[in-house]
Amino acid sequence: MKKSVYLIAFISVNIFSQAKYLTKTGVINFEASVPSVEEVKATNNAVTAIINSDSGEFAALVLVKGFRFKNALMEEHFNENYAESDTYPKATFKGKIKDFSLDKLNSTSSFIADGVLTFHGKTKQLEGVILNITKSDDTISISSVFNVNVSDFDIKIPKIVRDKISRNVDISFDFNLKKK
Repeated sequence: MKKSVYLIAFISVNIFSQAKYLTKTGVINFEASVPSVEEVKATNNAVTAIINSDSGEFAALVLVKGFRFKNALMEEHFNENYAESDTYPKATFKGKIKDFSLDKLNSTSSFIADGVLTFHGKTKQLEGVILNITKSDDTISISSVFNVNVSDFDIKIPKIVRDKISRNVDISFDFNLKKK
């Protein structure tokens, strides 16, 4: 019994000693437009993200069907033909921010993150993603822009629209994480 009490106390101290910041209203945008063709762009405003400010571990979860396009038909094609969101409902990023420290944050600090992005059932290692991070009271704001190739996620673009969709996708995100 005494060992159980010590074990529970040890686990509780470890869980509560880590400073975690969380959001469920993060924003991710992606754009795969090509010049002189209809815009291929979507936004998801319900992204969950968490950072452990002690270790710099960072993770984000996106429900793929949450992406909204200007054109409803484009959204339908994205979910059914490209993302196959019934089969692959989530996209995730799990990684670590190098040399992260709350003490190093000033008006806007840049950090580098490495991690893995999983989308469409495929996982891609991302290295050197630049994050802009600020801290204000109990909020950490993280934003970034990076690029991925559709081929890395085994997404096939049919010949009929191949010239209308970029094979390189620009991804941007903006998260305001509150202390948990």
